[in-house]
Amino acid sequence: MFDDDQDISAIKDGIKSLCLKFPNKYWREKDRSRSYPEEFVKALSDHGYLGCLIPEEYGGSGQPLRAAAVILEGIHRSGGNGAACHAQMYIMGTLLRHGSEEQKKKYLPGIAEGSLRLQAFGVTEPSSGTDTLSLKTTARKDGNTYIVNGQKVWTSRAEHSDLMLLLARTQSREQVEKRTEGLSVFIVDMRSALDKGLTIRPIRTMLNHATTEVFFDELKVPEENLIGQEGKGFRYILDGMNAERILIAAECIGDSRWFTDKATSYANDRVVFDRPIGKNQGIQFPIAQAYAATEAAALMTEKAILMYENGRRPGAEANMAKLLASEASWKAAEACMQTHGGFGFAEEYDVERKYRETRLYQIAPISTNLILSYIAEHVLGLPRSY
Repeated sequence: MFDDDQDISAIKDGIKSLCLKFPNKYWREKDRSRSYPEEFVKALSDHGYLGCLIPEEYGGSGQPLRAAAVILEGIHRSGGNGAACHAQMYIMGTLLRHGSEEQKKKYLPGIAEGSLRLQAFGVTEPSSGTDTLSLKTTARKDGNTYIVNGQKVWTSRAEHSDLMLLLARTQSREQVEKRTEGLSVFIVDMRSALDKGLTIRPIRTMLNHATTEVFFDELKVPEENLIGQEGKGFRYILDGMNAERILIAAECIGDSRWFTDKATSYANDRVVFDRPIGKNQGIQFPIAQAYAATEAAALMTEKAILMYENGRRPGAEANMAKLLASEASWKAAEACMQTHGGFGFAEEYDVERKYRETRLYQIAPISTNLILSYIAEHVLGLPRSY
């Protein structure tokens, strides 16, 4: 994407060079041991990639969203996994657009230099899932402090983050006129909160994703940690959610291109019945279909990025980018696995690891069915289905 931009091309070359220092063997070992890629995340921070969206006045490089998309696509195309740190990029949308000047000065320089990590996004709950407006975690005002009670789930990287962006209910649903009101966003300093009202419990999953459940029990959060106005938090996190969908789409495009390259190379080299298997249209066509789907998804992702950078809210475009890219990456994963046959299940080929990793994006951060419902209602004008 964006090959005609010299700055972006330099970023693309830089991230490719950095990722060469973390080959598939590195990611394979991390997957096997279920350990966090600490060295990789540190290298990204040291080279300024995780602070790319932070304005220069706060120590970042002040790059547009497209820079973050190129970085994450490059990580995934190299065989890596940006899920270890991608939240810091899309969470920026809320803090940068709606945080106070004091909050920006307090947190952004440390995040930019890598001494602070803002990786945890506390939104999803066990009882509400992606029905965000039904969340039950509360933040009750008590003097100059908010008292937080409740639970979040699928809060990834909580064990490896210093700060969390938390969405909580400051007014009950019965007290507000619109369902989108009554929710507020807070910055939670997890370093001081851990075991003082904050408990983190890891969830073991089918991939190495460092995800957790988080419990709040009378957790005290200073009122200066409230972002923007009380009760307007849902509108604030939409900026982060649109950025999230766009950047996840970029990761899926990177995955898809990894799978396509891997499958093509293997199909050219693997000889069965005295001929390369790539001669067979049964092998060629699925790879070609995945390639075409990927290029189409990349165009939609570019459109969403341009709209976001122009200050618009590309809700439909960001959702469609994520939908198309995740489907393209899964199509490419299936083609790659089938091309490799039994060897696709062997750890040393990395296909099974990437296969598990890219499957997540059919579900997270928003499921395919909810995106289709959004398009049906908000784009096509069909009746609300839920």
